[in-house]
Amino acid sequence: MGFLSVLKARDQTQRLTGDGLFLREPLIEDFPQWRALRMASASFLKPWEPEWQPDELTSVAFRHRIRHYRTLRDGDAGYPYFIFAAENEQLLGAATLHNVRRGVAQSATLGYWVGEAHARKSVMTRALAALLPYAHKDLNLHRVEAACLPRNEASIRVLEKSGFEREGFAKAYLKIAGRWEDHILWSHRKHTA
Repeated sequence: MGFLSVLKARDQTQRLTGDGLFLREPLIEDFPQWRALRMASASFLKPWEPEWQPDELTSVAFRHRIRHYRTLRDGDAGYPYFIFAAENEQLLGAATLHNVRRGVAQSATLGYWVGEAHARKSVMTRALAALLPYAHKDLNLHRVEAACLPRNEASIRVLEKSGFEREGFAKAYLKIAGRWEDHILWSHRKHTA
């Protein structure tokens, strides 16, 4: 990617602002911060995520990730965001609306993570306070769905504080850390009159 196209991409990147933070589309120049945060948080994140690949934190894998994110966004299939502190643009984590379904569904699935140093500081609750209104109003999503491990008490608190309702339980729903795990299913619905 040439210098001018990087500037153009940065200029066109939308920001969602929240309480002391902002969300924006991931960019290639985020790699050093992303790698450092993921590396420092590896033992904290791995129990809650799909199994990491051997090249997970390489620049090549990150470039592929950025290309994939752009393909998702361009195809209205997903909307990935990195979360930054407003005061110093420090990367705190990420939230993604993926598996966007249009037509009669108008829904998407939410995934998120926060770096260990930023956990238990309401980062994700504040980020979702910015993301969910955008999802419902601007993306016209009727439902945002989420799933979390029953033992992930921090994630359950985030979803409850963010207005998600528990809808069910799915056995062996997602492969997390190399094992098929049961998940609690949640939804956040657009308020309609």
